[in-house]
Amino acid sequence: MYEQMTLIRRFEERCERLYMEGKIKGFLHLYIGEEAVAVGTLSAAREDDYVITHYRDHGHALAKGLTPKVVMAELLGKAAGTSGGKGGSMHLFDVEKRFMGGHAIVGGHLPIAVGLALAIKYRAGDDVVVCFFGDGAVNQGEFHESMNLASLWSLPVLFLLENNLYGMGTHVDRTHSGGRDIFQAADHYKIQAAQVDGMDVVAVHEAASEAIKRVRMGNGPVFLEAMTYRFRGHSVADPTAYRNSTEVDAWRTKDPIDKFKTFLLAKQLVEEEELDHLDSKTEEIVNEAVKFAECS
Repeated sequence: MYEQMTLIRRFEERCERLYMEGKIKGFLHLYIGEEAVAVGTLSAAREDDYVITHYRDHGHALAKGLTPKVVMAELLGKAAGTSGGKGGSMHLFDVEKRFMGGHAIVGGHLPIAVGLALAIKYRAGDDVVVCFFGDGAVNQGEFHESMNLASLWSLPVLFLLENNLYGMGTHVDRTHSGGRDIFQAADHYKIQAAQVDGMDVVAVHEAASEAIKRVRMGNGPVFLEAMTYRFRGHSVADPTAYRNSTEVDAWRTKDPIDKFKTFLLAKQLVEEEELDHLDSKTEEIVNEAVKFAECS
């Protein structure tokens, strides 16, 4: 989990640089700060479980096992990319990995998650759909339609809300009556729900493991709200004038990678030299991915 979170962080830091150099075009929404949600959740899932997500999708794709080289090639608009270079940052896709795409339309992928779950139930399978979405999607009609149908049909889907407190530049307290407790909205649909610290990869893993186990047993959908924070703006082009540095600095003290590193060392589960080796390893993987993409 440490290696995966570090890989996502280094990968996106390099993406930010490539965007500034003009090598990545269009929009680029970074996942920096939220790595524990993707890694904690998908480390609890099986390889044959489906994942579908929103446009901030790099972290989910890498955590699902997509090859960094082809993901980077996609970001650079190359034919070797996951979507032939035609989807870009927001539309990563790998059907063999059962990664059913990043989707640019806010909330538009939620009905697709329900459709995938319905197909699983129709075939009497025991795989699960993990559907990531942001707090902005909660205000869309697709969210309510999807929650309602998933509940009525008792479908195998885990709704994973990544509440990073901002819908673009607007704080969640101004956009949703649930504010920082949106998970309570699931009560209306009789869906079991809980909230978890999205900056703690262990807490996310434990909550996701329990949720996925319940879903896989045929008990219907589960809703998890992970409280997290993006350290960068809505996109790389966002100057983030709507939030002050004090808030950002306070959240940086909860950095999920630093937090997990401290946990591992305190529990004596790993030597610091091993973590340093993993840091070097992920840096090399990213370097190779960039070289592959630029030469494609």
